[in-house]
Amino acid sequence: VCGKPKAVGKVYGGQDTEAGQWPWQASLLYRGSHLCGAVLIDHRWLVSTAHCFRNKSQALEDYQVLLGNTQLYQQTQHTQKIPVSRIITHPDFEKFHPFGSDIAMLQLHLPVNFSPYVIPTCLPPPDMQLPRHTSCWITGWGMLTEDSELLPPFSLQEAEVGLIKNEHCNTLYDQRTGKDHLVQEEMLCVWNFSTGKSICRGDSGGPLVCYHYGAWVLVGLASWGLDCRYPTYPSVFTRVTHFADWISTVKKFTPVPYSLSSPPPTDFLPQPLRARGSCKIHSVLRPAQTCLLLPFMLQAPQQA
Repeated sequence: VCGKPKAVGKVYGGQDTEAGQWPWQASLLYRGSHLCGAVLIDHRWLVSTAHCFRNKSQALEDYQVLLGNTQLYQQTQHTQKIPVSRIITHPDFEKFHPFGSDIAMLQLHLPVNFSPYVIPTCLPPPDMQLPRHTSCWITGWGMLTEDSELLPPFSLQEAEVGLIKNEHCNTLYDQRTGKDHLVQEEMLCVWNFSTGKSICRGDSGGPLVCYHYGAWVLVGLASWGLDCRYPTYPSVFTRVTHFADWISTVKKFTPVPYSLSSPPPTDFLPQPLRARGSCKIHSVLRPAQTCLLLPFMLQAPQQA
């Protein structure tokens, strides 16, 4: 059942997570190292952010998905590491504005084996409206601050956040950057001013999930923010409801991978679309503090 983990740990913002607490959280590995977060949505598909693939290799053998881990590089009997069969970035990625349509879908070469440690999150309907004071959480292996990386054993970090209106978010960014309307309709903002917790480099593509009608629902994907220094500014996520129909269409019309036993020949591998711009992507985790996702920003804003 989507969105219903069997493990319920003690949940405190910015703390290490319990094994099985966020079983849809995945690490997208690039040549063996953590590149970005990703989110399991069914037995063969994950979602992440398109900007993770800027200036990266188009050889699919360079990518794997790691599931079932809370400590990034310490595999256990619950770990599942699966090759990626397709990377499909949204056709409108950055076509109209920076970080626009920042979403990608990853098809796995082999189906995931569901377990108490590997379960998909629920996808929202396009018209979902969340009540005020809904419990929402972010998770990731990004940097702890702009200057400090997550250290071994690289435990998955979590933090509770609140949703804020785009208008308020843009007002805050306008004051800081002098740029108008950075946050577009296909984006959403989260903030926890009291604790200063947010996304930082390496958190890109990770989930924002909210508890709604008895299950955890995927509301956002970590996309960009200002640098991870005080004072804290909101973190900006890809609004998943905006892309619900696109996700459904991709899943419906994408064929099953070439083989269930071995990766297809390279000539048969679809290649990810090329993203504009450049960005560094950290290969370590960081707790949820005021930070950004990947290292791109519009002068002030940065990627998760």
